Amino acid sequence: MWWCYQVTIDTLARHSCRRPPPWLKACPVPIGTLALYKQTGTVQAAGRPMEELSPFSERELSHAAKMAQINPQPAQVGTWKITAYDQENFQGKRMEFATSCPNIVECSFDNVRSLKVESGAWFGYEHTNFCGQQFVLERGEYPRWEAWSGSNAYHVERLMSFRPISSASHKESKITLYEKENFMGQPWEVHDDYPSLQAMGWSNSEVGSMKIHCGAWVCYQYPGYRGYQYILESDHHGGDYKHWREWGSHAQTFQIQSVRRIQQ
Repeated sequence: MWWCYQVTIDTLARHSCRRPPPWLKACPVPIGTLALYKQTGTVQAAGRPMEELSPFSERELSHAAKMAQINPQPAQVGTWKITAYDQENFQGKRMEFATSCPNIVECSFDNVRSLKVESGAWFGYEHTNFCGQQFVLERGEYPRWEAWSGSNAYHVERLMSFRPISSASHKESKITLYEKENFMGQPWEVHDDYPSLQAMGWSNSEVGSMKIHCGAWVCYQYPGYRGYQYILESDHHGGDYKHWREWGSHAQTFQIQSVRRIQQ
């Protein structure tokens, strides 16, 4: 089996003893992301094939692969694919991605103004380095920022970073809601989409903490999937979200009134 290890240049530089290996300098990677293929010794950037480089030495490959194990995954072509455009309605500069983009500016974009998600589910963020308001991006076309911003608490015309949601599964999803933080108070197990938690029996408009047992969920501030979006994953924080501060850098309240599963 072939394994693809995804790692950023910054990670390699930070964990290397003094400097990245020489072959890293010879590869212009616009978003700072490399995919290291153990069997081939080639480099691929942002899902786009690049020229084959000289094979890695065993020492270089071993070190890079060890550092990259922070996010190992099988090299499955087509698992995730998203195309970003710097103008609305799929005009202007375009670039395809099959892995995370922490900063779209490094790809010579000033902003993402339209998107096409061809496979997989993705996290979109208002700011670089996966910060700010969150947007769930499922398969489909997003001709303008309103298409992914929806009815957020305030409209956001920026989308500066994005990454795949690896745990998304519409068929196998389970979440437990708790009345109070640190998993205290009355629990309620959820397996399905709920446009209104209160209409289905939840006692109030707030959720203290949540456990994501499997899948990925998007929770909304208001009923009808409106307001701030909080995307919670079973493979982050061990699936445990003890307090609203762990829901995202933009989270400001315990208020959650609708939830749904994210489709892969």
